[in-house]
Amino acid sequence: MRRTAASKTTAAMVERTSEVRYMSRVAQGDGVPDAESKGDTVPVVPWPERAESGDWLGEDKAVVVISVDVDAESPVLARGEHYINHLTTMSHQAYGPRVGVSRILDLLERLDVPSTFFIPGASAQRWPSVVESVRDRGQEIGLHGFTHRHPVHLSEDEQRAELENSLKTFARFGVTPRGYRAPNWEMTRYTLDLLPEYGLAYDSSLMDDDRPYVVLAGAGRQRVAELPVHWLLDDWEQYAFLPEPNIGQLIEAPSKVVDLWTSELDAMRDHGSLCVLTVHPFLTGRPSRLRALESFIRFAQGCGDVRFATAGEVADRVLAPERFIP
Repeated sequence: MRRTAASKTTAAMVERTSEVRYMSRVAQGDGVPDAESKGDTVPVVPWPERAESGDWLGEDKAVVVISVDVDAESPVLARGEHYINHLTTMSHQAYGPRVGVSRILDLLERLDVPSTFFIPGASAQRWPSVVESVRDRGQEIGLHGFTHRHPVHLSEDEQRAELENSLKTFARFGVTPRGYRAPNWEMTRYTLDLLPEYGLAYDSSLMDDDRPYVVLAGAGRQRVAELPVHWLLDDWEQYAFLPEPNIGQLIEAPSKVVDLWTSELDAMRDHGSLCVLTVHPFLTGRPSRLRALESFIRFAQGCGDVRFATAGEVADRVLAPERFIP
């Protein structure tokens, strides 16, 4: 039987009504749950409870964290292990640990800028010299999953295993990471609640503010600093391109990216924001893009009221129970 447009519309309305009534939990944002709600409500977002933050900004107008995600081959292999036989694709990703990391480290050292490198455990195992170089040159190392599989697609046991395997990997290098970043920034409440259990003081995966804040996570409602991020300040959306798998299909001019990033930081100075810039060595390690990163850093340094810090340093100030005194 062929359905008319009207019957299709009616069926869709019935289906939607059933779907809404199935959503029996009340949304939590700024709203207050209605005790008399019987069924026409929406699901609860499992927001963590927030707590008072320390003075992380001080006398500055903005703080910049240069974060470097050393993904290497991991995000591609997370989409399918058969890509390990795609030699050109693997070489595209290997540019990061082979070339990009050392160039970025050299730039940061020359400009005297601290940073935080988030490294998947599997990438650390494939490229131990990278971990040693970052460690020995005094930059912070944070967790970035183990396989770079996204927590939202993993079971609770798998999410826990990703954390444990990563921590074991970095322990072999004498490194004890203090923070975490979810692969692809796809965080779950379960992984967030695991962080204090494993001694992790901060996360940098969420996007509901441009200033850091404290959440109460885990069974003990322990304080964890959240350092928010955004796609706007990520080089992946500007530079990533591969025919297969499709990790991106657009290559922007570095000059456009410099304007994008410096404009955002300049505006952030009006709001007392945290600017978490995220770069990937296989992308920003390329010459013209490295120059773009330098231009951004020099712009920030020229402002006179912008401070650079590692993610861990910001987290320490956020978690301080009283006003931070340097």
